[in-house]
Amino acid sequence: MTRSPRRVVVTGLGATTPLGGDVASTWEGLLAGRSGVRLLTEDWIDTVPVRIAAPLAVEPPLGRVEARKLDRTQQMALVAAREAWADAGSPEVDPLRLVASVGSGIGGVLTLLSQHDVLREQGARKVTPHVVPMLMPNGPAATVGLAFGAKGGVRAPVSACASGTEAIALAYDLIKYGRADVVISGGTEAAIAPLPIAGFAQMQALSKREDDPTLASRPFDKARDGFVLGEGAGILVLEAEEHALARGARIYGYLAGAGISSDAYHVAAPEPTGAGAARAIQEALETGDLTPADVVHVNAHATSTPAGDVAESRALHMALGSAAAGTAVTATKSMTGHLLGAAGAVEAVITVLAMRDRIVPATRNLDALDDEVELDVARIDNRTIKSGAALSNSFGFGGHDVCLAFTP
Repeated sequence: MTRSPRRVVVTGLGATTPLGGDVASTWEGLLAGRSGVRLLTEDWIDTVPVRIAAPLAVEPPLGRVEARKLDRTQQMALVAAREAWADAGSPEVDPLRLVASVGSGIGGVLTLLSQHDVLREQGARKVTPHVVPMLMPNGPAATVGLAFGAKGGVRAPVSACASGTEAIALAYDLIKYGRADVVISGGTEAAIAPLPIAGFAQMQALSKREDDPTLASRPFDKARDGFVLGEGAGILVLEAEEHALARGARIYGYLAGAGISSDAYHVAAPEPTGAGAARAIQEALETGDLTPADVVHVNAHATSTPAGDVAESRALHMALGSAAAGTAVTATKSMTGHLLGAAGAVEAVITVLAMRDRIVPATRNLDALDDEVELDVARIDNRTIKSGAALSNSFGFGGHDVCLAFTP
């Protein structure tokens, strides 16, 4: 096993989101300022207090036989992983040195709910024999691991809305310290259903702005009133630098650092000073041998909740100091909605693209910046940035704080 730390590179990207069925269409949608939020038309919609969400733009392109054994979270993870693997050039790697690290905040909740209905209405003999593998939280990671023959490990972090980001942070450690050469990493979530919507609504966490759903998700805006529930998956192929160079791979950039901390404050509310989040950001910088002055861009967690967006602003100032004032910040949940456990993984993909193209998507619906948010948030027009480090933040219920630091 390699003992000296190795550099970690990004060689493949994959995604399926409310803006597009792949990375290219998602990126195009973000740069165009398009919203993936819409009014739901499902037959159950009148049973819940909030009727808007951000579902996938493109249904997972899987055959019926393949799809029927997979929960929607697993389908989306598989689609995104296949894109990322192909984008990486389908690398040849010793299966014992290949790991799948895919997180989900809730797991197969759609399977759990639908099969409970089957049990109640049709009896036990009608319940699918695939129900347990479909509903278990490690199902997406297992699906990806099986698809690509990963024998070096299958990891499935569950840390609410930070799950996908933590899966990527875990991948970083596995490669850096020699436990794997290639890791297929990211997150997936599919929870647009009556019970999750009702639960979040009861917590007063969801936006109720239904008159124009595209205006509902408005991070950092004075008029924000909650997040919009979305679904999707994001996957990155991460690789040891020497392994990627040896095969002549195209490299997007480096995953230079990763930081993980916890608030120990409240199961759902953010720690108001941002201290826990700041520690994660500082650790990402330290592990990446970066200074605040190196950071040119932040993809903020910024879900559009009143307390969370302010706490993140405070965390960025605490971690970056005076450099925070000159850092271009975006909140892409303004267009995708909040993908829960997949959010950070999709945003990691977006952060890599922003760094590659040196352009930051403008935050949609930001009409009046909250007085307590003292950040240089890109709005109205996309922002051109210089070459430099970029951060992607994710924070989850339970006080989970994760930050990823990317460099060109």
